[in-house]
Amino acid sequence: VLAERAAPLDRLVPRAPDDLALVLYTSGTTGRPKGAMITQLNLVMNVSTTMRSPFDLGPDDVLLGCLPLFHTFGQTCGMSACFLAGGTLVLMNRFDGPGALDLMVTEGCTVFMGVPTMYLALLDAAAHDARRPVLDRAFSGGSALPVKVLEEFQEVYGCPIYEGYGLTETSPVVAYNQKAWPRRPGTVGRPIWGVEAEIAAAGVEDRIELLPAGEVGEIVIRGHNVMAGYLNRPEATAAVLVDGWFRSGDLGVKDADGCLTIVDRKKDMVLRGGYNVYPREVEDVLVRHPAIAQVAVIGVPDDKYGEEVCAVVRTRPGTDPDAALAADIVSWSRQRVAAHKYPRLVEFVEDFPLGPSGKVLKRELTARFTGGR
Repeated sequence: VLAERAAPLDRLVPRAPDDLALVLYTSGTTGRPKGAMITQLNLVMNVSTTMRSPFDLGPDDVLLGCLPLFHTFGQTCGMSACFLAGGTLVLMNRFDGPGALDLMVTEGCTVFMGVPTMYLALLDAAAHDARRPVLDRAFSGGSALPVKVLEEFQEVYGCPIYEGYGLTETSPVVAYNQKAWPRRPGTVGRPIWGVEAEIAAAGVEDRIELLPAGEVGEIVIRGHNVMAGYLNRPEATAAVLVDGWFRSGDLGVKDADGCLTIVDRKKDMVLRGGYNVYPREVEDVLVRHPAIAQVAVIGVPDDKYGEEVCAVVRTRPGTDPDAALAADIVSWSRQRVAAHKYPRLVEFVEDFPLGPSGKVLKRELTARFTGGR
């Protein structure tokens, strides 16, 4: 309605680099969404940089637009970068695996961008549809992609997946596996041009203490991609913009080559009997169990250990989610991860609660399976 009443512009309107371009809301996977103020410079630099690397988009590319356009991944990386390259964006109203596979085949899609749950859905769809699109490359973001899923997708669809990392607050891209270097499955590659990503002491809140390569800490970012702040949230802004760096709330590690690996969200870490358990590490092992289609690891309250490790599992078709399978998963994982890390509890679900961008909402799982504990 507002657009109908607005007068069209007859020419470009000049804007300063620090003028506000967008307010995009965080996904709210760990709490209440906040409005990230993205400047004109943030947006122009992220679109123009990522269009070239990692996305390498050109006028002959056809991208499946299945990510929500109100979300930073779909809007900036998908729509805006594709438009700048002069490529074709094929839109679908709502993502589902069979529909996406059909659309990619019929429209000749060369590029796919998605979050891990979409890759799982496409693998499920491929089991019932023998057709394959002419994909040249695929890009994963939003949350960690299990290496097993990456390997299966590449085998089934015949194209490489480049995994990367970004946040709404960083416009969004921070780092990606890129053509210039060999892909490193399980990592998110190196920072994009003009961006720094380092590791800082996670427990030091009032300043940034950078850590050497090989140590786990909080990922901190600075460069042209860091937002101006949170809309009407000065205290929240001050908590994350420290000493010229943006504190991501993600735990990670950098190797000597500058390659970044995401360990987990600080808020998702499970503290069991004084030991840190990073859910992503356990999930990467569990997803290789033959009966598991998808898994999320959470912490639930425990009188003895403070928190206990719980695996929430969606089983593969034809597998009965019963007590015997739960016991087998516990036994199987006990042989493959450290004693304090393997799940003592297994819960089964038919579907995972997802946010608008397709991320698994672990806080909802935690609330569901901590009732009465």
